[in-house]
Amino acid sequence: MSDRAVLEVIALDAGDAVAAQEGGADRLELVTDMAADGLTPSLETFAKIRAAVGIPLRVMLRLADGFAAGDIDALVARTRELRTEGAEEFVLGFLDTEGHADLVAVERLVAELDGCRWTFHRAIDRADDRETLRKQLADMPGLDTYLTAGSPKGVDDGIPTLLAEAARKGEPGYEPQILVGGGLRLDHLPQLLSAGIDAVHIGSAARPAGWAGPVDVAAVREWRTTLDA
Repeated sequence: MSDRAVLEVIALDAGDAVAAQEGGADRLELVTDMAADGLTPSLETFAKIRAAVGIPLRVMLRLADGFAAGDIDALVARTRELRTEGAEEFVLGFLDTEGHADLVAVERLVAELDGCRWTFHRAIDRADDRETLRKQLADMPGLDTYLTAGSPKGVDDGIPTLLAEAARKGEPGYEPQILVGGGLRLDHLPQLLSAGIDAVHIGSAARPAGWAGPVDVAAVREWRTTLDA
């Protein structure tokens, strides 16, 4: 695999997936309902996307809007179904009522993943203490990525946090890759890349017609070209 920066694109269906791959995406995040910040897609949608593209797929494990785990038994059951269907990479992340990582929920899901790689998503941006959360999750099997904007308000406000965390790469709790997403724009890239951040995540930015529209090949290609420049 090359050392180029990772470009992850949100895909809602097989059409999105094909367009993102054609535009140069390295990986897809599979969700439904972007208005709810992404929920777990159906097994049928996963199977169609898996058949349509050859790049890695990370499947969202989240049944309702917000960052509470909700019905964890139902989510565990859905995770088992996805694993049986062939899903190998995932996205998840839950907070308890005090804003700490919900270790009970996370550990139950990670046990089902059985070593699969996964991303802790933007729940980190709502955490009471980001460093404490990273330490809580430091020894979780398979955790290799944090999806974060650095702030619940988005990348514009989060850049100082992102740069500070990038500078701590390799320290305990800071080994996972930083995947920047959440209000990310092309003009943010020079500062992020120069700090050693090498992975970005786009959803609406890949959809010129709006978040409910399809992924546009040209839009994804512009991100790919800028990252590779």
